[in-house]
Amino acid sequence: MENNHKSGFIAVMGRPNVGKSTLLNRLLQQTIAAVSPKPQTTRLQQLGILTLPEGQLIFIDTPGLHFPKHKLGEFMNQDALQALGDADLALLILDGSAPPNQEDQIFGEALRELKQKPPVFLVLNKIDKLDSKELLDRIAQYQALLPDTTLIPISATAGDNLDQLESMILEILPEGPLLYPEDQVTDLYEREIAADLIRAAAMSLLQKDLPHVIAVRMDEYTERDNGSAYIEATIFVERDSQKGILIGEKGNMIKKVGSSARKEIESMSGRKVFLRLRVKVKKNWRNDLNALRLFGFKKKK
Repeated sequence: MENNHKSGFIAVMGRPNVGKSTLLNRLLQQTIAAVSPKPQTTRLQQLGILTLPEGQLIFIDTPGLHFPKHKLGEFMNQDALQALGDADLALLILDGSAPPNQEDQIFGEALRELKQKPPVFLVLNKIDKLDSKELLDRIAQYQALLPDTTLIPISATAGDNLDQLESMILEILPEGPLLYPEDQVTDLYEREIAADLIRAAAMSLLQKDLPHVIAVRMDEYTERDNGSAYIEATIFVERDSQKGILIGEKGNMIKKVGSSARKEIESMSGRKVFLRLRVKVKKNWRNDLNALRLFGFKKKK
């Protein structure tokens, strides 16, 4: 290994649905982060590990920063901000398809006022949706959030400028050895990623019918002798009416969720999957500390 090999942690931050998980999956060329058209698909930190000849880039994929309306939202914001303390660099992902909104302004101001923070890059995503004049306008609008910060326009979906982004990150990271094995791409186990993929499938299919009341508990994830996997999971909602929507008429909706999630899990794991889903009601779970702990959310000091 060369003496100037780089390694370090990069916090990937931004509002919900700006493309953080899409960017991570694209850089790693593998699905490890759940992606959904609905915001707040990512609820906990997850590492995405990209090993290049020049260095190892360890991305911390964080929940979307937002105005919290319940304890779940508070946990998610805390988890995202916690990543800054562990990072050598922060990427603030921005939605270039629209001008900055109030949340962008507030979070930009909060970052400016932080005394202890790593270097920050502004990453203007979704530039494939803009013409050249719109792009120049967006760059100026978002650069104003943090005027002295490097901005790079990209498209996570189309892959535009991702090589340049990797090179800029490597310039910032400190010299260091491999921190994870070369073939490792995430710190989560298959069963944890599968739970997120089930939740993302439900959110994508239900769209406007349900708010963010879906949680998934993995009940069984067993590898069979032939290399396939048997999975049982329970999807929790907060009200009986939501349970009816999720199950659908004659069970049609939960069958669609299962089929969509199964395909994503098979793509992620590289194995055949048998997936069985149940639906249960856990009233007001987003404000229930015991339920939040059950679903993996723990209060940080």
